[in-house]
Amino acid sequence: MQTIDEVLVRMDQIVDECRSDQSRIGYFAILYRQVTRRIRDGILVREFEDNPRMERLDVLFAGRFIEAYDSWKKSQKPTESWQLAFEASKQSKHLVLQHLFLGINAHINLDLGISAADTMGSEPIVGIQNDFNKINAVLAELVDGVKTNISTVSPIFGWLIPLAKGRDEMLLNFSIQLARDGAWKYAGEYYACEDRNASILERDHNIAMLANKLINPGKFLSFMVKIVGFAEWKSVTRTMDQLDAVIKKAQTI
Repeated sequence: MQTIDEVLVRMDQIVDECRSDQSRIGYFAILYRQVTRRIRDGILVREFEDNPRMERLDVLFAGRFIEAYDSWKKSQKPTESWQLAFEASKQSKHLVLQHLFLGINAHINLDLGISAADTMGSEPIVGIQNDFNKINAVLAELVDGVKTNISTVSPIFGWLIPLAKGRDEMLLNFSIQLARDGAWKYAGEYYACEDRNASILERDHNIAMLANKLINPGKFLSFMVKIVGFAEWKSVTRTMDQLDAVIKKAQTI
């Protein structure tokens, strides 16, 4: 893929495949498709510091998710953090937000830093920081919209929120800003290191540990997640359709 329009064609295909297969990977795919649409629209009105460069970044960034998805579908092994997200999608016991955060965890904490450094090549990495932050701002806006309207697919999720007080629970306290800051720090480390493959393996292992915290949030919260999960919609297709509506609405606010 060379253009953002080609990325969007493939993202449409992935969303359709997930809908057909009743795959919960579609939850993240719908969210990320809207992020890509928003970036495409921003490029068209030249809102970024370097719009052609932003398109290159977006193509590389999206390509990492698409490559991971395609590898998994072919029974090949993607990065560990994506593997955990994809395997968790087979389980109905996880909440919609768990599936979304697992995708965001792999894509922001691992893929974004790599993509930013690869986009810059030999140019100073600091040159892309502002546009890097804008991608995260778009994602944060959409995730906030989903959280605000999560009751449409998870009627009693709000019961979990008071449990966050005084607890270090990643599921309840997942922060796009913290993920962004960590991803930018890693972008600099990856940019400067000599053995990039080794760097990716180490980073991936660390991000996979965060994924495991999202999948297994502890005995007490896991029990509460099970209760909340009983009230969530069981139809993957219906949930995908509602998420799509919520995310599009969030983008217009």
